[in-house]
Amino acid sequence: MDKARKLFIAGNWKMNKTVAEGLDLAKDLKRDLALVRDVDVAVCPPFTGLYQIGQFLDGSNIKLGAQDMYWDKFGAFTGEVNAAMLKDVFCACVILGHSERRQFFHDTNETVNKKTKAALAARLKPIVCVGETLQERESGRTELVVKDHVTGSLAGLKAEELVEITIAYEPVWAIGTGKTATTRQAQEVHAFIRKLLADMSDSSTAARIRIQYGGSVKPANAKELLGQPDVDGALVGGASLVARDFVDIINNARS
Repeated sequence: MDKARKLFIAGNWKMNKTVAEGLDLAKDLKRDLALVRDVDVAVCPPFTGLYQIGQFLDGSNIKLGAQDMYWDKFGAFTGEVNAAMLKDVFCACVILGHSERRQFFHDTNETVNKKTKAALAARLKPIVCVGETLQERESGRTELVVKDHVTGSLAGLKAEELVEITIAYEPVWAIGTGKTATTRQAQEVHAFIRKLLADMSDSSTAARIRIQYGGSVKPANAKELLGQPDVDGALVGGASLVARDFVDIINNARS
C-alpha cells in the first residue's frame, strides 16, 4: 500500500442482528481477519450487542464502534447513551452524523459538532459522516453540501483534534441503492474534503486525516475505490452483515 495513511474499514450493522446473531458474525470475522494488521478494522453493532460483542473482540485486531451517542455526560435524556457508557462497553470509535440520523432523526451540523467534541473528550474516535442527496448532486450542489457538513460538523476543532477524526463521505444516493459513485466521483469529493480540512488547519494535518467512502461498497468494487489517492477506507453497510463479503472487501482493498 503506497498511501501513508493506513486504510480503515468499518462495518455499520445499522438496526440488524440480535446479540446471538452478532456474536456469530463477530466470531467469523475474528477468525478470518486474525492475521490482518495492515488495515484497521471496526464493527459497529446496535447498542444491545455492544457489551457482549465488545467483550468477545477485546484484545483482537477488530475494534468496536457505536452507531451514535449523545453529547451530555448524564441527565434526563430518555433513550440516549453517552460517551462514558460507550467506553464502558469496549467501544473505541463512534459513528456520528450518518445520513440516516440526519434524515430520520434530525441530526444537524450543530448536534454532530457537539457529539464530536464530547467523543473526543472521552477519547472515542469519531467517524463523522458527510454527503449529498441525489437531488443535491443533480442540481450541482455537491461541494456546497459537503462543505457545509464538514465545516459545520467540525467547527471549532484544533488540528490535534482533527487528526483523531475519520471523515466518511457518503453520497446518500448510493447508500443501500446498489448505485456506487464512480472512482472518479469518489476521488474528486475526497480530494475536495481534504482541501477543506487543509483550509481548516494546514496541509500537513489534512494529509493525516483518513477519509472513508460509504455507499454500496462491495467486494467487487472495493479494490478500485479504495485504491484512489484520497480514499482511505470504507464505511460499509449491508455487505458488513455477511462475514464473507466483509472479509473479501478488506482483502480486496489490501491487494
